[in-house]
Formats: sequence, C-alpha cells, structure tokens
Amino acid sequence: MAKFYARRRLSILAAFTGLIASVALFQAPTASAALPTPVSAATARSYLATLTVATEDRTGYDRDLFNHWITISGTCNTRETVLKRDGSNVVTDSACASTSGSWYSPYDGATWTAASDLDIDHLVPLAEAWDSGADAWTSSKRQSFANDLTRPQLIAVTDNVNQAKGDQDPATWMPSVTSYRCTYVRAWVQVKYYYGLSVDSAEKSALTSYLAGC
Repeated sequence: MAKFYARRRLSILAAFTGLIASVALFQAPTASAALPTPVSAATARSYLATLTVATEDRTGYDRDLFNHWITISGTCNTRETVLKRDGSNVVTDSACASTSGSWYSPYDGATWTAASDLDIDHLVPLAEAWDSGADAWTSSKRQSFANDLTRPQLIAVTDNVNQAKGDQDPATWMPSVTSYRCTYVRAWVQVKYYYGLSVDSAEKSALTSYLAGC
C-alpha cells in the first residue's frame, strides 16, 4: 500500500510539473506575437515579383514630412498604442504612458520591463519609403504610412537595435534572431506592395534569397 501511494504521489507530481511547464510555454513570448501577421511566404514572393525595381533617391527627405505618433484614441498616440498592443500586463497612467509591463523584442530576443528601453520601429523606415516613392505622396498618405497599425509596419523593439538598423533595408540589415527573419521579410514586402513602393536591385536580391528559405 505504501508503494501505491508513493507511486501516486510521483504521478501527481509529474502531472503538476508538466502543467506548469505547459503554462510557462504558453505564456512565453513568441517572435510573431507583436506584429499583425504578415502575408505568407508564397504571397510575399508573388508580391515581390510585381514591385518596380528602381534606384533610390533620398533628395529632399525630412523625417518631419511624415507626421508620426498621432492621437489614436483618447489620450493614446501611436507609440503608446503599439506599446500596449505589443506588451504583456501593460499598465498605463491617465496620459496613456506605460508605467509597467513586459515587452519582448523579436529582433534581438531581449525582454524589457521599462517602456523607455523600447523604440517603435517603422519596419519599412520612413527614409526608405521616401526613397522608394513616398516623396510623391500627399502629406495625408505619409501620415497614414507613419502611423499604420493595420499592416505589419510598426513594432516595439529594443531601442539601440532600432537605432542600429536606422534606415537600412534587408540587403544590409536583418534581425539577429534568425528565426524572425522570414516574418520580417514577409512583412517588408507586404508593406511595400500595399503602398506601391519600389525596391532597389540589391534589396530585391536579398528579399528573394530570404523568401526562398521561408
């Protein structure tokens, strides 16, 4: 009888341990949780094939031409909205500023508990958009692009990683978390396709290569 209860206790303990592990796995941040799900790799490849290939021209670019972090709802602007969307257990004050929470940065795999450690990345950078056709847009369309919460264009990431990325395209910069690169290029192509932006030859080559491995 003693052996029976010992085995029963071990069985219950094993089940409980498995349950804890399952809960922990479920709650762990995933690399795609923070971004609206981009199109499939097959769709991205078909989109990429239709994009115009053109040399970039940064003449006249000014970040202020893209009115960003506009009011989205109540006291919340775009940055604050993305922080709430991308974080876990985010608490905000009356001004919508995040006072606590946890954020996973899929570019580098880091987790942060202070909103000040995060930037909101324009996945397709504003300067890159300007070079690729946004110089001909209206101010209203540039504002929509800079604050787009519907396409996979805005994401909370580690601030210095975002600053290191700058205005580079996938030919010269990619997330260090290799498992996220497929998501990244699918999102990149979707945004460029939706907004009718061009790609340069090196950019298209890099995107083609990454998408082939998705």
